[in-house]
Amino acid sequence: MQLIEKLFLLLFLTGLWQPATSQTLPQSKPNIVCLVLEDTSPYQFGCYGNKSIQTPTIDSLAKKGIRYTNASANAPHCSPARSTLITGVYATTYGMDIHREEFITPQNIFYPTFLREAGYFCTNNAKTDYNSTADPQKMWDESGKLATYNSKKRKPGQPFFAVFNTEATHMGLIRTITTEGRPDFKASGIDVDKIFIPPHVPDFPETRSDEAYKLKAAQESDAWVKGHLDNLKAKGLADNTIVFFFSDHGGCLPRGKGFPFESGLRIALVVYIPPALQQKMNTKENTVETKNVGFVDFAPTFLSLIGEKTPAYMQGKAFLGKYETAPRELQYGFRSNQENYHYDPCRTVTDGKLKYIRNYITYKPFALRNLYQSGMPANMAWDRYVLSGKCTNEDWLMEYKAKESELLFDIEKDPWELNNLAKNPAYKEKLTFFRTAVSNQIRSTKDLGFFPREVRSTKKNGLYQWVRDTNFPLDELYNAVELASVAGKADVPQLLKYLKSPHAEIRYWGVVGFCRLGSQKKITKLPVAVKQAMNDKVPEVAIMASEAVCYLGEFDLGVKKLISLFKDNSDPAYSSLETLTWYPVEKKKLQNYTATFQSIVAEQDKKEQDRMGLGVKVRSILVNLGALTIDELYTQADIQEGIKKNKAGRKFYYPKEIQ
Repeated sequence: MQLIEKLFLLLFLTGLWQPATSQTLPQSKPNIVCLVLEDTSPYQFGCYGNKSIQTPTIDSLAKKGIRYTNASANAPHCSPARSTLITGVYATTYGMDIHREEFITPQNIFYPTFLREAGYFCTNNAKTDYNSTADPQKMWDESGKLATYNSKKRKPGQPFFAVFNTEATHMGLIRTITTEGRPDFKASGIDVDKIFIPPHVPDFPETRSDEAYKLKAAQESDAWVKGHLDNLKAKGLADNTIVFFFSDHGGCLPRGKGFPFESGLRIALVVYIPPALQQKMNTKENTVETKNVGFVDFAPTFLSLIGEKTPAYMQGKAFLGKYETAPRELQYGFRSNQENYHYDPCRTVTDGKLKYIRNYITYKPFALRNLYQSGMPANMAWDRYVLSGKCTNEDWLMEYKAKESELLFDIEKDPWELNNLAKNPAYKEKLTFFRTAVSNQIRSTKDLGFFPREVRSTKKNGLYQWVRDTNFPLDELYNAVELASVAGKADVPQLLKYLKSPHAEIRYWGVVGFCRLGSQKKITKLPVAVKQAMNDKVPEVAIMASEAVCYLGEFDLGVKKLISLFKDNSDPAYSSLETLTWYPVEKKKLQNYTATFQSIVAEQDKKEQDRMGLGVKVRSILVNLGALTIDELYTQADIQEGIKKNKAGRKFYYPKEIQ
């Protein structure tokens, strides 16, 4: 036996030497931890300029790391945003873009698979909103409220990738219908009268209360972050662990979460790389990074940081690590629906200076109610103001009117996207550039987001595979979508051709074009083919045709069909009926059916109430018709539940609970 071996044996037998633990065994690859907040915009953190709250840990992390100023979730809802992040592919490519619904998708498209193959122990605590039927428990080594890198299942010295997500900042905090029962924000150092209110929302007491409650949660998140960082230090892991801190999309104030504006898409993103790794990663502390990055880029970046190449199918670009690529010129985004009722796809693109939004169902206002988000007091106050007829501020009325097909904003000068430059001749060249970019993007990524929500569930083996198995004509669909969004009188012959398509999705967009023409009174004569489409075997086509008939001179025929479907709790029928309430001529005609809607409410009142079921939907219509006030939209039981939530708040869970 060699002398050195004898020495080790002697030390071992005498207890003076112990094998290295999982915390001290040298690792050749770094650990990665993601600390994720929900429903919070960058401006709601101190390191992004907010002076109303104190977030010293997060601010310090930004000073020691990299703070990104043009980071995007790519989608303004949590589930399609996470679907994009977990795959490194825009969720629209796999048909995972509808919030919130699970669809059949390919199985091996999730980045934890590649991290695990590279030897990583991967945990997720705990949200799995991936819009896929794939089993999240099989994606991760551990997934759930107890999932942690501290797990006994992690091998000694095994590198780890761990996600921790808190719902304490979620919209549920302020989705309480009333502000009664909320805490004294001054006790948390927040002066409601002095906090910043973005100019895209009316400055009401309810708005300030909602924002103050969210700021309180953002401030409290600092302790949550500190708890995780302290745990890494206590375990001897901090010097080899890269930390990502980010929000899952934009904040909760109206026209934020769920909307294709920067207030819904832009996220806070801080990446901390320990000093020992900075040279290897070609980074330095206290960096402010202005390049475009998005959730689609996160999976390639995670892999790049551990020295792995981006899989060929991924559409994102690594923005850090061994395989860092040149900064992306353009950042794309998408929105497909507002909860279950309103299918309303939009696409966006920005170069970081100018921002373009393409709306495809233009006659539907942005303000159609998401009956979850509409329970925010700020949202109710805005609706109350507009419905009163007293609002004259065009910036605040824009959401309640038909959308322009194209929006263009200078987000450096106009960060809240209030001044639409799309019709400004000086921006004609830029408008054409962005329009072409979006058109090319939906084709190059084979965007499946233009299949209506309900139609997707009928596809054998899932939409993604069905499109390939049937050789579905995507280009024809995209042509129909783009025409429908800008259709004029001269386009009637082509729209009629779309109505004859053997594909329900293309017929759907043909009818959308006629809804646009009818709502804008660009045509007044009802084409026979549109009337016949009311009997289409696919309900979504029949519903849109019935709505078009309402605009095109046979209101009673169309609305009776919509009401009959609405009674069966059809979400698309509800969407069409609410849309009609925002057109003065159609609203007046619909008021003749007030008694019909009231009878539906009376029948629903006899049954158990669903917070977003038929009862609240019909009350929403009655509010817009003037038969109820906005304060009668939700039940007294809903209001009492809101008071309880205001008093209870939402809890942060700390690392000590998962050790």
